[in-house]
Amino acid sequence: MSRIGRTPVKLPDGVKYSIKDDVIIISGKKGELTYTLNAGISVEEKNGELIVSRQDDTRPQKAFHGLTRALLNNMVIGVTEGFEKVLQIIGTGYTAEIVGPWLKLSVGYAHDILLETPKHLKVEAEVIPRREQGPLSVQAVIKISGIHKEDVGKFAAEIRHCRPPLNYASGKGIRYEGEYIRIKPGKAGATS
Repeated sequence: MSRIGRTPVKLPDGVKYSIKDDVIIISGKKGELTYTLNAGISVEEKNGELIVSRQDDTRPQKAFHGLTRALLNNMVIGVTEGFEKVLQIIGTGYTAEIVGPWLKLSVGYAHDILLETPKHLKVEAEVIPRREQGPLSVQAVIKISGIHKEDVGKFAAEIRHCRPPLNYASGKGIRYEGEYIRIKPGKAGATS
């Protein structure tokens, strides 16, 4: 048995679930999420916990067993607490702001980058006041929150992809909060 797959998913108070035609719906105070179960995977409720089981021990069934349990756990966390990613923008003159349904990034290109914010995600951009900035400190912070973990991570990766941190310069660019960037020596530093 899969170690992850056999771990039950606890249903906190206020979280409801229903299964209809291999589609599981989990709803809570923050919203509702659905997931279609793969063939051979079944879910049942016992003592306030969801238990995932598989039909046989084939390799794909084993993989889907653990995957289904992990996705159901993420759905329960999403509808109760939600997920959040924080991005930091580092670089002189780099900014981010919300303009209607768009996130506007000024990150050193000749043009601004406009990304449409998904309707089911909450995106906030905060510019750090100039008096609190150092030469290469955080210029702006972007917070992305929502109930679907995959969508939050996907949009955060899309933003980071616009200007990834430079590891040969001073590390300027867009990075996740707490991400460590190893600065490498350039050509001049490597020869000396």
